[in-house]
Amino acid sequence: MSNYIVKPVTPDDYRYLAKKRLPRFLFEYIDGGANNQDTLSANIEDFRRLKLKQHVMRDVGDIDTSTTLLGQKSSMPLALAPVGMAGMMARRGEVQGARGAKAAGVPFTASTVGICPVDEIQAAINSPFWFQLYMLRDRDVILGLLERAQAAGCNTLVFTVDLAVAGMRHADTRNGMLSGGFKGSMAKIQQLVTRPAWIVDVALRGKPLTFGNLHDVVPDPNDLNAYKTFLDAQFDPTVTWKDIAWLRSVWPGKLMIKGVMEADDAQAAVDAGADAVLVSNHGGRQLDSVASSISKLPEIVSAIGEQVEVYMDGGIRSGVDVVKAVALGAKGVLIGRPWICATAARGEAGLIDQLSIFQREIAVAMALMGVNKIADITPDMIEY
Repeated sequence: MSNYIVKPVTPDDYRYLAKKRLPRFLFEYIDGGANNQDTLSANIEDFRRLKLKQHVMRDVGDIDTSTTLLGQKSSMPLALAPVGMAGMMARRGEVQGARGAKAAGVPFTASTVGICPVDEIQAAINSPFWFQLYMLRDRDVILGLLERAQAAGCNTLVFTVDLAVAGMRHADTRNGMLSGGFKGSMAKIQQLVTRPAWIVDVALRGKPLTFGNLHDVVPDPNDLNAYKTFLDAQFDPTVTWKDIAWLRSVWPGKLMIKGVMEADDAQAAVDAGADAVLVSNHGGRQLDSVASSISKLPEIVSAIGEQVEVYMDGGIRSGVDVVKAVALGAKGVLIGRPWICATAARGEAGLIDQLSIFQREIAVAMALMGVNKIADITPDMIEY
């Protein structure tokens, strides 16, 4: 890629700019995958293998990319996925992400381990948004989080089920992010001093840099070993579908189960009371060598698509990819790396621009495929 970008257009453009702006350990945290990163690559490559059918001489004078996602109107079949520590990548990153999503007319999902608390996000946008949750060992902490999310206007809970244990993300150890002791500290300091703009904009102007929803549990995200200790101590590997049924009983809003890759698990999620299932391999950050999300989507749509809404994430890098996912049965998609890289590189304005390009790409693809409405995009428009 050129060392000089007049105007960023694609997620790759924003990724390049984010890499130049962020300290290495933070960039590799959002950019990397587990182990050899085979699944991370497959998520992208399997989208490229799918081909769209082009139809000509159709009346496409009334293109409409809008839809509804779990009952919420959206300008396109896309939402922003939860990104942990987004406020470390850009100044008050969750707030900028929520504002950008609102401006673009798409849902925003706040992470349990975000820097900005849900009440700060609500004060910034004064609109409903989604909240992502992990099952923690301390159920009282969960109830407190749910109460706080409800009070902040969160209407949809996105519950992550594929993090019984953290995946092996070797880059985070190699670059010193999760390495303790003198060497780890010095490695992070050396990387920080090469990014003075980040220090001023995020580290100084973006305070407080604490896990806003969990400040009583993880008081200082600058001590990333404390973050890892929190994950190891609080993430509960004993969780089963019975716990999801309990969660359903205490959460009155919509419930999306995130991290399903097999049809039997998808049906179990429905049986436990889910309103939606998100086909996801955690962006290739958990189990390496698992299949790509897009390759598993048709199987899960076939199994549960008539019962609940089905979504997917992982590997989406354009509006054309969104169209492919919708053609294979997704009600919508969630994007993670594209939105956080755009925000890290150019803030809220960069995110709004990136989302507008996604929407235009969707509209152009629809026109050239001969369809006017999202509902008109069907499986027979895909070639393998």
